[in-house]
Amino acid sequence: MVTGGPEVARELLGVRFDHIFYTGGTRVARYVMEAAARTLTPVTLELGGKNPCIVDRDITIPYAARRIAWAKFFNAGQTCVAPDYVLVDREIRGPFIDALKSAVTRFYGQDPRQSPDYARIVNRAHFDRLCSFLDQGNVIVGGKALAQELYISPTVMDDVPVDAPMMQEEIFGPILPVLAYDDLPAALDFVNSRPKPLSLYLFSRDRDRQEQVRKETSSGGYVINDATVQFVSQYLPFGGVGESGMGAYHGKTGFDTFSHTKSIVKNTMLFDIPLRYVPYRFKLPLVRWLF
Repeated sequence: MVTGGPEVARELLGVRFDHIFYTGGTRVARYVMEAAARTLTPVTLELGGKNPCIVDRDITIPYAARRIAWAKFFNAGQTCVAPDYVLVDREIRGPFIDALKSAVTRFYGQDPRQSPDYARIVNRAHFDRLCSFLDQGNVIVGGKALAQELYISPTVMDDVPVDAPMMQEEIFGPILPVLAYDDLPAALDFVNSRPKPLSLYLFSRDRDRQEQVRKETSSGGYVINDATVQFVSQYLPFGGVGESGMGAYHGKTGFDTFSHTKSIVKNTMLFDIPLRYVPYRFKLPLVRWLF
């Protein structure tokens, strides 16, 4: 174990290891992979990204809202599997937002700052970054920030432009943009126009739509009618694809990731079969016959 900041990490990357595992953002991951290439060291990268959450019109709205609010605001949104933004069917947009408001109040009370279950932002740099997002749309829940406590309340926003900085990078904080869509193909086009996410969440009862989303998107993981729960299973490999990472771990998959499967052959010295040896001129027909 070696503790330290970026300088220590840079020194460690100059040492030859059997395997490098990194979890974090894509910017540092590119540096890690570049350093690993110098020593031809294999890497596993778990990077997160903008995890979309698609909400169909046929769901039980309070259940979906509670599960999404719990997944998003757990640890103040600072988890790699948190829903990054919601795409909700325009037909249920209003009731869904109302249900989100109710869920936040139910979880954290009228003043989440007083809740013993609500976390703070990890440092001032990330606090300032997140605060810069608060004026990029219409705040409909929360939006309060207190620098001396690194506190940002659970926040839901709409009317966020798709080209806003908040929609270009992983939020990694307690801010949830809600965007409306008119039909599922439009929602899938939006998701597929962006880098492949670590997780994709769909709330829908329709099995055909569940299968459509599975077939027409690419993500590290896919969860139907829930969010973030895939992370806790020891039986599911956890990892990304594309810019959300490479390789996987958890359970046996993690054991395999950090292991090398060595191929071993042991032959006998009791006899020797001459068929393998040259010349082959008259042996080829026999080999063909044997196979």
